[in-house]
Amino acid sequence: MTGFFDDRETRSADQRAAENARRLPLQVAHARRHAPAYAEMLADLDPHEASLASLPVTRKSDLIAAQAEAPPFGGFTALGLADVPRVFASPGPIHEPQGAGADPWRYARALHATGLRRGMLLHNCFAYHFTPAGMMLEEGARALGCPVFPAGPGNTESQARAAAHLRPACYSGTPDFLKTILEAGDALGLDLSSLKLAHVTGGAFLPALRSFYAARGLVVRQSYGTADLGLIAYESEAGEGLICDEDVLVEIVRPGTGDALPEGEVGEVLVTTFSATYPLLRFATGDLSAVLPGASPCGRTNTRIKGWMGRADQAAKVRGMFVRPEQVSEILRAHPGLGRARLVIGLDETRDTMVLRVETPVRDASLVQSLAATLQNVTRLRGSVELLEPGALPNDGKVIDDTRPA
Repeated sequence: MTGFFDDRETRSADQRAAENARRLPLQVAHARRHAPAYAEMLADLDPHEASLASLPVTRKSDLIAAQAEAPPFGGFTALGLADVPRVFASPGPIHEPQGAGADPWRYARALHATGLRRGMLLHNCFAYHFTPAGMMLEEGARALGCPVFPAGPGNTESQARAAAHLRPACYSGTPDFLKTILEAGDALGLDLSSLKLAHVTGGAFLPALRSFYAARGLVVRQSYGTADLGLIAYESEAGEGLICDEDVLVEIVRPGTGDALPEGEVGEVLVTTFSATYPLLRFATGDLSAVLPGASPCGRTNTRIKGWMGRADQAAKVRGMFVRPEQVSEILRAHPGLGRARLVIGLDETRDTMVLRVETPVRDASLVQSLAATLQNVTRLRGSVELLEPGALPNDGKVIDDTRPA
């Protein structure tokens, strides 16, 4: 099933860039005026001159610390508690507000791309307690005019029997749980043929699962989102990467920093939202991805990313000291012209070792010595340096590789 959710999905790159350039300073001003945490963080910034690169990165650790100091939201929300419809809690712990209005997490766009249309029943197997996943998909479906069966997770046999009776058109939940329900239905002799569509997230959608669903004639599409941000990107009928939502700005940066990476390079996903309730700016998801070249063959023109490619949180403790990805970036900034770098941590009998591997066409002993000195100065730890040919390191976003046994 094809068709666009709205005209914004097919805008030209120039139109989208102009609109985002207009909206970003307004959102920065809104955050600074109404969210106390951003009032402090952005005190010296003129919102009218704001660009993404000029904004500080907001990390989950910032939210956790701020929420512990000033519960429940640490000053990052722009509404009072009385104006928040629901409050959720995710591991960390991090507490998230539900935004005001219909479809505050913007999942209608992703469900529409899956094929959900007005009047179709959604069998929603995401949890409704503590975390917001269940409400995210429900609010998106309701915005499309679709009724929802709030099934939640677990209770496999009951799920199968309910689906056989209610005849839903679409499933939403983790990628593997639908397979469990379908197999339970088969074992019970139930007719689950009404399920033609599925929208999955919250887990790895592996090729074997894709093949299983395709063999049963199901259209299954995935999305990428978080409890803090809502929808970030979604899959369309083209099946080539995930298309960024129209109401977020997505950046790929060197892990642990705010330094933008070029198209195709794997790095950490930063997201800026235009939410009036929870105006997170350059929020570091801790996830790895990369920007795909060009536009989707489906006709949607926004940036595409590869999807979830692992975690960017790579801090490690070496000889009692933490080393972090931002320190590797600091070393590179001190030596312009280098390519990728990776700090490999190992174990020599009982002693931690560090080797900084750096891509460069230069073969110079003085560069090795200079890099080793910078490594010690930045990390306060001694390590060796290896110079590699450009392109020798994998493009996987890994900056610190801890090879020690668990």
